[in-house]
Amino acid sequence: MSDVSSRILYEDNHLIIINKECGELVQGDQTGDVTLADEVKNYLKETYNKQGNVYLGIPHRLDRPTSGIVVYAKTEKALIRLNEAFKGTQVKKTYWAVVDNAPNKAEGTLVHYVIRNSAQNKTVAYSIEKKGSKVAKLDYKIIGQSDKFYLLEIALHTGRHHQIRSQLAAIGVHIKGDLKYGYPRSDNDGGIHLHARKIVFTHPVKKEEITIVAPVPNETLWKFFENSQK
Repeated sequence: MSDVSSRILYEDNHLIIINKECGELVQGDQTGDVTLADEVKNYLKETYNKQGNVYLGIPHRLDRPTSGIVVYAKTEKALIRLNEAFKGTQVKKTYWAVVDNAPNKAEGTLVHYVIRNSAQNKTVAYSIEKKGSKVAKLDYKIIGQSDKFYLLEIALHTGRHHQIRSQLAAIGVHIKGDLKYGYPRSDNDGGIHLHARKIVFTHPVKKEEITIVAPVPNETLWKFFENSQK
């Protein structure tokens, strides 16, 4: 993993926003692997010569194989306000996904009913409502194409577990490298071609609108698609 300091997208006294690499954990899990939060805490401790424990709040998550924007709170006040913002519809999140098949329409809205299987760490999306399901909604648009792949831009209306991955799989569209949701081969780095590209939200303390865009991973296909958008 590259140095955290080189991946800071925004920082002030209240927030620090990092461009996560695929394979990094946002926070601790049963694996016990070093997390991005650990790395950020170490960066804050060393950079600002902080003594004792460093406070770092986690208002949202990003799947381990996914890359892109992760927001951390440096203060409890910022965390409380960000928690509320991420729970509601105040945070606008845009993802890029490299997929094998084009959806039937070049752009559209997907609505499914999803059920999470915690034992398998997987979510299944259904076209009709099922007992125990939750509604999942996203907008997508095809914004790029290569010889074999398509680039989708996706905006979430809800924040369900593995939402993009499961909803796309339900319409026969698979994210490159995502074995769990039907793509035939994994990526060499163990990640998937899903990137949290852009976030727009109101700063929890300053009350200004903040827009953050995360550069794509340094990988040939990602760079091709990023350059195609310029």
